[in-house]
Amino acid sequence: MASLIEELITTLEQESEIYEKLVPIEEKKTKIIVKGDLEALQQITEQEQTIVEKIKQLERKRAEVVKNIGTVIGKDPQILRVQTIIEILDKQPNEQQQLSKVHEKLKKTVVRLAEINNHNNSLIQQSLEMIEFNMNFIQSARMFNVNNGYNKGASQSDTPVMGTGIFDTKQ
Repeated sequence: MASLIEELITTLEQESEIYEKLVPIEEKKTKIIVKGDLEALQQITEQEQTIVEKIKQLERKRAEVVKNIGTVIGKDPQILRVQTIIEILDKQPNEQQQLSKVHEKLKKTVVRLAEINNHNNSLIQQSLEMIEFNMNFIQSARMFNVNNGYNKGASQSDTPVMGTGIFDTKQ
């Protein structure tokens, strides 16, 4: 079982390193979203996808190691968590400490990434709402004549004049 614990620790360390590399990319993504640079956003999203693929591979490896640990200790791997494994290692303080340390580090990094992602999602949502507002405003301005309600004779006119819409519906 010692080799399985070592493999779990190594896998979690690798995951932690990859997640830590993702933090500055996500922070850069925030700046790109604020600037509204769609080309840079697309490039950074491609970078993210590459990293996410590595994370998926490590997650599969971690799940396999946890499954093997569950088989050895007689616990259901579906409900076995790293925290449970840490508690089981009470007679192996070195491994317990290493596993606990990498687990905490990984948790902190994931929480930080979640905060950044929530912020980015909020910024994107605000951008979409602003785009929708601008589209509605442009459409409204085109639908009504913008002559302050007066005609050539300087008398007020209350009838709106329909203009052309934004989209060509005749296609």
